[in-house]
Amino acid sequence: MSLLALQGFVPASIPSPPAEWASFGLGPVTIHAYALCILAGIILALVLTQKRFVSFGGHADAVWDIAIWAIPFGIIGGRLYHVVSSPDAYFGPEGDLARIPQIWQGGLGIWGAIALGALGAWIGARRAGVKLSAFADAAAPGVLLAQAVGRLGNWFNQELFGAPTTLPWGLEINADNANFPLDQDPGTLFHPTFLYELLWNLVGVAILLLLARRLNLRGGRMFWLYAAYYTLGRVWIETLRIDDAEMVSLFGVTQRLNVWTSIAVFLVALAVLVYLAVARRPAAEPSVYLPGRAPDGDADSGAAGPASEAAAGATASADRSEADTSGEPAAAPSDAVSAASDGAPTGPGKPSGALSGHGAGQGAHNASATGSHAADAAPDGRNDRGNLSETNGS
Repeated sequence: MSLLALQGFVPASIPSPPAEWASFGLGPVTIHAYALCILAGIILALVLTQKRFVSFGGHADAVWDIAIWAIPFGIIGGRLYHVVSSPDAYFGPEGDLARIPQIWQGGLGIWGAIALGALGAWIGARRAGVKLSAFADAAAPGVLLAQAVGRLGNWFNQELFGAPTTLPWGLEINADNANFPLDQDPGTLFHPTFLYELLWNLVGVAILLLLARRLNLRGGRMFWLYAAYYTLGRVWIETLRIDDAEMVSLFGVTQRLNVWTSIAVFLVALAVLVYLAVARRPAAEPSVYLPGRAPDGDADSGAAGPASEAAAGATASADRSEADTSGEPAAAPSDAVSAASDGAPTGPGKPSGALSGHGAGQGAHNASATGSHAADAAPDGRNDRGNLSETNGS
């Protein structure tokens, strides 16, 4: 197939959805596509996080207990960061403070969402008795997936696009849209930065999950690997954007605040990963719970539940009683069971099937409960009647 034929399958541009797709009415309620994308991303993230957390040895309900704290904190933090990093729309000459809570219009900063979301997750994790690092490792791929799905909301809002381009996947923006640059001619195509980040994030989810199968990425390693990967892509994607943002000059270079933030977070994440790789070796199967907070019977907690402890104590007590009364090794009860199940007589005058009717398990219970039958035998060979009556009674 010729190159010209292939070009027929390459779109000349990516159209933006009609303005009416950005929201629709449902009775007295207005549903925004941006909010639906955020909600869909959160749901997918929770499903993936729950699956990973259970594979770590945790209980599924703990994920929801933590999420009810982390999600609201993350949304508030993301909005606050956006307001601070793009202040003109709210505090500028034509700004409107009433727009700050209007999150459905778009505008969530990931760094504020991560920072305040981590605080909410810490509160929820403490209440649930879960280690924050374990939850963060379980949630990292899901957070990246949520960011990918949430980027579709920018497409519906026709926002956060990049500089003009002539590439065949250039993004169309309606000339009458409030976000269309005034210095550009109608019909100009722009870099679809929302799509770049969406694809970058989806590839990152696949990479993180594949590495998790081959490496022990616990103890915070998965979370910091996510942070390093995401910020690496965010740096070059952010430099393409032309929407209003706070500009910061460092080392003689003026760039968007998000660019400098991404660089700083990348360097921190890389340093933490190096430290964890060199100085701290992860446990093979670390518990996801804080010390003393694991549910009863949790295998990873290193402590058995009350029922297990009671059973172990009863068994040990029975073994000690057998050894003390008979002078034989602790294996004596199994001999008594064998004799009973084989029909061997336990003493003169006693029917050979006296214990066999109860089965081997009942015989073992009687042997440990009475202490010893053999030691109670009278010198003339007759069994002690008290012991026999207790056996018959049980």
